[in-house]
Amino acid sequence: MIELPKYVIVGRGRWASRMTAILAGENRRVAFLEQSRRAPSEDDSAYRERLRSSFKTSGAEVAWLCVLPGDHIPIMIEAAVEAGLHVVAEKPWFCSAEETRRMQALGKTHKAVLAIHYEYCLLEQVETWRREWSSAAGLSFAGHMKVNRPNHTGIPALDNLGSHLFSIQEYCVPKSVIAEIDCGYEQPDERRVWLTKQDSQIAEIDLLANKELIIQRFIARVEDAIGGLEFPLDLSFALKVAERAALWRQQTR
Repeated sequence: MIELPKYVIVGRGRWASRMTAILAGENRRVAFLEQSRRAPSEDDSAYRERLRSSFKTSGAEVAWLCVLPGDHIPIMIEAAVEAGLHVVAEKPWFCSAEETRRMQALGKTHKAVLAIHYEYCLLEQVETWRREWSSAAGLSFAGHMKVNRPNHTGIPALDNLGSHLFSIQEYCVPKSVIAEIDCGYEQPDERRVWLTKQDSQIAEIDLLANKELIIQRFIARVEDAIGGLEFPLDLSFALKVAERAALWRQQTR
């Protein structure tokens, strides 16, 4: 029997708890990285080295960063990779192109899978769009991502919620033009994307109607990538998603 990889969770919030439960439900061994926050007295080098040592002693093969974006993300990824781990980071991706390229190079050197958790890209309907429309021209893409909960992250809705929409566009209809993006907190739940051509809607996906185990599917795809299979939701993809969001923000100011 092939032994399933062990994961180490970075973070102690709601999402870290949820990911721990999902991984345990998939019979994955899970550990927690203790004291993952930078101490006030630590510079980048000392922080990276402490994290590297903790990742190494965790005995894990995959680090899942269940933490908000910030300056700590590149340091955490580099420390995990240098300790011999693969890495999954949560969206949104805020690292610069230069930082992203540096981490990509490090990952390549260490043969590490570096994945960003864009779970909605693995919906069956989204995959169908990719097969049918990825090379199509003349399409317009639109999406709404609204949630009834408050913003507990401090991240603007366009970056946090919108990253799901931009990732779907980049993944399956990269040649489309964005017609509408509407995101917000404390609003009636609405999560849907649609395509139009020549002013006529040709396809729609209601993301709220999804009952698929897409996080579990994402875990399986990451582990397949560790085994050598292709994995498209990498740092290069994350950078493209971030660039789409930045361009849309600039165009709609």
